[in-house]
Amino acid sequence: MAIGLFWVVYVSAMAWGDTSAHDYHFLHWVFLAFSLVYIGYVLVNNAPIFGTQSYLEFTPGYLVHKNGLFRPKQVFAVENIASLELLASVLRVRLKDNELYALDLKEVKGKRRKLVFREQVRRFAARYSINLLEPSPLRG
Repeated sequence: MAIGLFWVVYVSAMAWGDTSAHDYHFLHWVFLAFSLVYIGYVLVNNAPIFGTQSYLEFTPGYLVHKNGLFRPKQVFAVENIASLELLASVLRVRLKDNELYALDLKEVKGKRRKLVFREQVRRFAARYSINLLEPSPLRG
């Protein structure tokens, strides 16, 4: 972000400076546009301007996880899932080829949302006969 702001300040100073000093004065405006696009990209990628762009979706036959705006979706077909392990902040998906994926659940906030989410995972596992491991929380 700081680099982008430095570019904007530098190019602005060059663009509004002595225009006769440079033959390629139009390149300052092109570079200024690219600098603003870069700052926009950094803001969109790192700040929740458009809300949370992460989600976990239970579709018929698939479990779909997206971890951010510019990140690819992870699609898990039901026939490839061996078990699900639902922990406090992680959903672990173990595939039949013994690969393990840990899906971060930090976006699920609030007591009610967490209860609804846990119930969705239980229904998904029951519907497709997937082994669900859900350790009971320790109370002390």
